[in-house]
Amino acid sequence: MEAQNAESKADFIHKIKIAAKEADETQYWLTLCDYANGYPDCDHLNLKLQEVQRILNAILGTAKKK
Repeated sequence: MEAQNAESKADFIHKIKIAAKEADETQYWLTLCDYANGYPDCDHLNLKLQEVQRILNAILGTAKKK
């Protein structure tokens, strides 16, 4: 949502990069959850996260080309 209100193309790219970094951090925490004893299975969340990461990477690739 925040990237939709970007003030420039550079600002948009910056905000999408932040979202990608946040997705990477989420992946880190989900990995820790996988190793935690007694924590529910996170495979479905990892699959959803991978989809989000692919979308963010596609947005970045397109935004940088234009």
